[in-house]
Amino acid sequence: MENKDSAGVSHYLGWSMPALKYLYEECEITASGHETTDTAPGVATTKEDYSLETYSLKTNHYQIELLANLDQVPESGALIVATFPKPKGGSGFPARVFAIRPP
Repeated sequence: MENKDSAGVSHYLGWSMPALKYLYEECEITASGHETTDTAPGVATTKEDYSLETYSLKTNHYQIELLANLDQVPESGALIVATFPKPKGGSGFPARVFAIRPP
């Protein structure tokens, strides 16, 4: 999933700061989700730049990573339901996530 080139740089998709700020501040979403293991694109995480993840968590939002079948969810209008335990002192945990599509 890292898709590293010959120099060891990972190449996978990720969010941008303007996109996250728009979604969190303008659209007032609660969480963001993505198929990859990181919020930031691979070229950033290769440099150990986790500023996007830090921004998300410092603004009291959470992320859901490694989502599957996102191609079956419409770009807008779906309701996402995420259920998960709340482990004391935990830094991550599995979640059950599903989308309710609009009629």
